[in-house]
Amino acid sequence: MADQRIAVVTGAGSGIGAACAHALAESCDRLVLLGRRLDRLEDVASQIRDAHPASVVDARSVDVSDVAAVEGFAAWAHDALPRVDVLVNNAGSPQPRITGGLADVAATWESTWRANTLSAVLVTEGLKPLLARPGGRVVMIGSFAANLGTGSPAYASAKGALETYAVSLMREVGPDGITANVVAPGYTAGTELLAGRITPERHERLLAGNASRRPGTPEEIASAVAYLASPLAGFVNGQVITANGGTYLPG
Repeated sequence: MADQRIAVVTGAGSGIGAACAHALAESCDRLVLLGRRLDRLEDVASQIRDAHPASVVDARSVDVSDVAAVEGFAAWAHDALPRVDVLVNNAGSPQPRITGGLADVAATWESTWRANTLSAVLVTEGLKPLLARPGGRVVMIGSFAANLGTGSPAYASAKGALETYAVSLMREVGPDGITANVVAPGYTAGTELLAGRITPERHERLLAGNASRRPGTPEEIASAVAYLASPLAGFVNGQVITANGGTYLPG
């Protein structure tokens, strides 16, 4: 148990979160997969066990935007885990469409903040005493939309807040040998964030502003996460790593 490398991944049931879980299974002996849909998590866990028979994989249904739910998970983790070497905060959701007045605006911004910012803060703060010292790694999945201010404003703002939180966290735990970084994906296919929400016209616009002329894949984003989670990234701290295929503004 003392030699195990342990990773916790939120939003691990699909898309980037599932890809991160698969990537971390290459270097971690035990993984704890969190999400709302236990059936999706168990599918990912089964795939990892098939590929890595020696791995220990826990799938736990947790709404990481809910304080009581995270408190319950943190209590379990403190009893069940000797430490956490890698924490990947991937859980999030798109901004709902605003259809009403100011009350709807407030509710939309609040729910988007809870899903994309507070969720990462709650899990990180709950597990902070367990982070390996030295060598702990915290990686948050942000969004390149935060840099451009494009798309849904509440979502872009919530993801941008993760960048500030990562710097604050770095200042607190960096002296203990822990890193906190953000991976900011650009247009990435195969995620529930975009499934059914991108019109053909917007798809073409996104590709036109992308030097690679294609969307990224969850596996490509996960490779950046795996690097930040590795011992090789011990001197990378408080940074935003973009993976966007060379997205640029026209002109």
